[in-house]
Amino acid sequence: MNDTLAGLLQVGALIAALALCYRPLGTYIAHVFTTDRDLRVERGIYRLVGIDPRGDQAWRTYAVSLLAFSVAGLVLLYALQRLQDHLPWSLGFPDVAPDLAFNTAASFVTNTNWQAYSGETTMGHLVQMGGLAVQNFLSAAVGLAVAVALVRGFTRSRTGRLGSFWVDLTRATVRVLLPLAVVAAVALILLGVVQNLSGGVEATTLTGGHQTIPGGPVASQEAIKELGTNGGGFFNANAAHPFENPNPVSNLFEVFLLLLIPVCLTRTFGVMVGDVRQGYAVLAAMAVIWVVMLAAVWAIEAAHPTAAYDVAGSAMEGKETRIGVPGSALFAVSTTGTSTGAVNSFHSSFSPVGGGLLMLNMGLGEVAPGGVGTGLYGMLVLAILTVFIAGLMVGRTPELLGKKLTAREIKLVALNILTMPLLVLGLTALALSLPGPRESILNTGPHGLSEVLYAYLSGANNNGSAFAGLSANTPFYNITIGLAMLLGRFVPIVLVLALAGSLARQVPVPRTAGTLLTRGPLFVAMLAVVTVIVAGLTFFPALALGPLAEGL
Repeated sequence: MNDTLAGLLQVGALIAALALCYRPLGTYIAHVFTTDRDLRVERGIYRLVGIDPRGDQAWRTYAVSLLAFSVAGLVLLYALQRLQDHLPWSLGFPDVAPDLAFNTAASFVTNTNWQAYSGETTMGHLVQMGGLAVQNFLSAAVGLAVAVALVRGFTRSRTGRLGSFWVDLTRATVRVLLPLAVVAAVALILLGVVQNLSGGVEATTLTGGHQTIPGGPVASQEAIKELGTNGGGFFNANAAHPFENPNPVSNLFEVFLLLLIPVCLTRTFGVMVGDVRQGYAVLAAMAVIWVVMLAAVWAIEAAHPTAAYDVAGSAMEGKETRIGVPGSALFAVSTTGTSTGAVNSFHSSFSPVGGGLLMLNMGLGEVAPGGVGTGLYGMLVLAILTVFIAGLMVGRTPELLGKKLTAREIKLVALNILTMPLLVLGLTALALSLPGPRESILNTGPHGLSEVLYAYLSGANNNGSAFAGLSANTPFYNITIGLAMLLGRFVPIVLVLALAGSLARQVPVPRTAGTLLTRGPLFVAMLAVVTVIVAGLTFFPALALGPLAEGL
């Protein structure tokens, strides 16, 4: 069996598995956030922390609760790292430096999981399990809560209330993420992923040398790392490490995990708004972008257009032979199209245009299909922009799901869309203009620009993958990428919640002959095109100076 056929079978199996889960999981998640019944463990949590499960928060209160919770998580995770040397299961590792601890805390609290360190030589088991893995659950739950709040903005009227953040957070964690993560962790263990509390085993190599083989609770962290679209690996090599990703079957399963919830949330959206075809339309737009990106990256990496690639048979530098080009392209497109950031190959070693497409995939806002919650609310923001543009074309007030899109909603959408590019391009320009940060760049010329641009695209989009080459563990990059992660996460969240509150206060308007149908092929095509054009107009000049210039 040749590589192309094997790759096509992998993609077919992945799509079939997602299709099987789409209806039951999407409907279940909708039920989780609409039922009035609380589980016994949830009632215990509410009593313990003093939450009224029937409380209904206005968008400002919802946002303040979310920000306060995230700040508390940031402080606790920072403290765990700074005190690591005094805590059990530290494996003898010293306290983490202040700037790196800030960067890492910001990274995991924002669901970015950017890592400017080697996990197996920096973090002990307690920090990995009690700090990083916990935030893998909670940051994903926060994103899911925001998406549900925005959907409630479409379904409610004459109220500015969006539900309770604390109830949404609890239900997302207890009913959605924890059960799925347990099943996924067991499956990963069966596939050969390591799971123990070993501090490392001394081994003698075939050449007579000595090596410490690290161990740890890898499978349990790997499960929520992919399922929660987090991406932070237990090992420095991430999913290219055989202890995290032993074989092609585990590779395909991990891609399935990182796509599962974002894909199924479109069904949740359709069920909650009372029209599942709306969810299919959003999913179709996501799928079009994902398929086009996958085909393009796969074709470019398999084309081996230069003499060196021709000798090797394909662009295999930075890729694992046990996974190959198809599996690497599938993982890379899926991880940059979600906000996962896990990698099974090194994107800096992709061909220049292939690496540029991965950067563009993040520049789209990671909505194909996006992270847990973030992908859905990101695509809904773009759907509002699409309807607004269509309304301008025909001279009508734009409407989406019975809600008029007034100047207030469009201003919030515009601010949301502009936040990420402002952070990425502004901080990239700052880093390239200062001599100190430029010394961290490994390569000169266009590839060096790509290293820096990729880092801030990854940080501000809460992706977390790296282009390699850039020595990012410096005070400048730790602080600026940390700020990019925090602002890139929470500014859009506050704007989305404000948008949800504005929509919830409206009175639904009846559909008329002039209302744009937002569940047909025309709208799907418009939404996909608007998504690509917005990112293209924003990032094409920078991409032209980096990967495109290198490719030419």
